[in-house]
Amino acid sequence: MALRVSASALKTLVALPLFAVFAATAHAAGGEAASSLQQFLGLPITNTILTSWIITIAIILAVRVAVGTPKIVPGRGQAVLETVLGGLRDLYEPIVGKKAMPGAFPLLVTLFLFIVLHNWSGLLPFVGTAGWGHADAEGHFHLTAPLIRPHTSEVNGTIALALVSFGGWLILCLKYAGPGLIIKDLFGNKADKKELAPAMYWGLSLVFLVVGLIEVVSIFIRPVTLSMRLFGNVFGGESLLHAMYFLPPFYFLELLVGLVQALVFTLLTAVYIGLICNHGDDHHDDEHGHGEDAHH
Repeated sequence: MALRVSASALKTLVALPLFAVFAATAHAAGGEAASSLQQFLGLPITNTILTSWIITIAIILAVRVAVGTPKIVPGRGQAVLETVLGGLRDLYEPIVGKKAMPGAFPLLVTLFLFIVLHNWSGLLPFVGTAGWGHADAEGHFHLTAPLIRPHTSEVNGTIALALVSFGGWLILCLKYAGPGLIIKDLFGNKADKKELAPAMYWGLSLVFLVVGLIEVVSIFIRPVTLSMRLFGNVFGGESLLHAMYFLPPFYFLELLVGLVQALVFTLLTAVYIGLICNHGDDHHDDEHGHGEDAHH
C-alpha cells in the first residue's frame, strides 16, 4: 500500500528540525568548540547554529516546493517523498510497533533527515574551510574561525540532538505505555508466580529490582552515548578527509559513513522506544485478525 503524506505530517516534518536548532544554543569551551559569530538576546550565534538554520530552511523549502499541497494522486515530488518516507516507515515500524508508530515516526524521520544532511554538508566545498584566520611568517593561511560547520561536527550539536531524542522517548513512552507499564517493565518480576516457589519468586523480585536500578542508570547514560558516538564518527571522518587531502575513495566513504551514522542514531532511538512501547502489539493484532478470519 502506498504511503500518503498528510498536511499535518508535512508540518511536523518541516517543524521538528527547529527543536534541534534552538536546543543547540549552548556555548562550549575547548579546542573543538563552535565559533561564536554574533550575539542574539545574550545567546551566541555559532557557525554550527548558522548551518542548522540554513539546512532547516532548505528542508522546509524543499518539501514545500516538491510537494506543495498533498494530493490523492501524487505528483513527481510527492511520489519521491512518499517513497523515502515509506522506506523509512518499513524500517522503523517493526522496531517501534504499530501502536507507537504514529507518534514516533515524525521524530525518527526528522532526526534521520536532519543528521544525514548535516553529515553530508561537511563534504561540500567551503564548509569548514572558509572563514577567518591568519597568515604565518611563510604566508600560509591558517583557519581559526570557519564561517559554517556541520551541526554534527561539534559536541554541543550532537548533545542537543541526543536531548531531543531523549525527550521524545520520554513523551512517547508516557503517552503509549504510561507510568505504570514503565515501572513494571523496569522493576517488575517477569517470572510466572504460579510456576515458582514463593521464596524463589520473591528472591527474583529483589534481583529484578536491582536490575531495574541499573537499567535506570543506563537510560540516563543514553544521551551521552548517542551524542559521543555521532560526534566521534563525524569528527574522525573530517580529520581523515583533511589528512587524505579529500581523495575520492575517502570522500565516498564519508558519504556512506554519514548515512550509516544517521541510521544508527535513529535506529537506537527506535529501539529505546520499542523496548517500552512495543510489547507484542503487532503479534496480538495478527492473532486477532486470524481469529476473525477463522470465525468468518
